[in-house]
Amino acid sequence: MRTFIQTRWKNLLRSKLLLTVTVAIAVAFGMGATDPAARFNDLGHQMMCTCGCAQVLLECNHVGCQTSEQMRAELQSAISTGNNDSLVLQSFVQRYGATVLAAPSKSGFDLVAWIMPFAVSLLALVGTVFLVRNWAKQTRLAVAAGTATEPAQAQDDMRERIRRETDFGGE
Repeated sequence: MRTFIQTRWKNLLRSKLLLTVTVAIAVAFGMGATDPAARFNDLGHQMMCTCGCAQVLLECNHVGCQTSEQMRAELQSAISTGNNDSLVLQSFVQRYGATVLAAPSKSGFDLVAWIMPFAVSLLALVGTVFLVRNWAKQTRLAVAAGTATEPAQAQDDMRERIRRETDFGGE
């Protein structure tokens, strides 16, 4: 009985330790989300530079790009005012248009941009399976009808003709 209680007690301590470590990790990750530098980096990688370079805002590498410098300053001021991330992104969308977002939103008509690649891939897979099955069915019908032996006979005739014309037959 004593070993049962000791084992239970050890298991309880282990589970409490595991819970404490899990909570500590969650808090550590949660604190990083409120860090202004982390937010600047995260939001800056969710937006595109509007100078026409088609690069992410924080990765625009044009020397002296006025647009990216201005947008970075706007982003920094929006973060310092305490606005949440979605409000900051919405303000940039209102000012620069939806093309400022690096990825389309997951609502409304923009949802089509997320669904279409998967839908087209699935449609192509289904079409390929249908096509291969159709070819296999035609081959089986040709074998059953006896027409598949004609190409084999034609190949044998062609080989014989090649042997005669090239004297390959050892004659």
